[in-house]
Amino acid sequence: MATDTAGQRQSTQGPVATAPARTPEVRPMRADARRNYERLLAEARTAFTEHGTDTSLEDIARRAGVGIGTLYRHFPNRTALMGAVFQGEVDALLAHAKQLADAPQPCAALVEWLRAIITHASTYRGLSRALMTASADENSGMARCSVPMREAGGALLARAQQAGAVRTDVSIGDLMQLTNGIALAAEESPDDPRLADRLLTLTLSGLKGGERNP
Repeated sequence: MATDTAGQRQSTQGPVATAPARTPEVRPMRADARRNYERLLAEARTAFTEHGTDTSLEDIARRAGVGIGTLYRHFPNRTALMGAVFQGEVDALLAHAKQLADAPQPCAALVEWLRAIITHASTYRGLSRALMTASADENSGMARCSVPMREAGGALLARAQQAGAVRTDVSIGDLMQLTNGIALAAEESPDDPRLADRLLTLTLSGLKGGERNP
């Protein structure tokens, strides 16, 4: 009795048709997992505000009433947790950038937005350093915060440059690093509340259009 194996059928009848690969569906988070996720975010936000971004992840998990394994299932590393915590503030900064997109004074709009970034960074000790690191690593857990921020800031910077208020050789990457550096300096000098404003004014004086330093 003749047999007809799958390999023989493929060789005599041509390649066997295969079904197209299906993209796995992203399942919604279960109710208990969602509760754990929200508790972890709330406790992390409180801990980062009170103790800085280098606070113990074990303490955050304990305060949320879950094990450290549960925290890592939701957030594989510290920067992923930080990115999730700061997403709300980043969304507010992005919305503010959109509001300033048509401001009559482009340079003033840019300065206002940069001041808002410094204020935001000062809320959490260690955030400005994390943002500076994320600017150099787009695979970082903070990249989802830093990348859209650079895009929003780039649009404001371009308007200021087109108006002749800011030098054309200034990049948004450099400007964001300068802003985060100012926030870090202010963080290290809590007894000088006007330091950030002075440093920002000094920085912008060197960015003005129409004048080039030798």
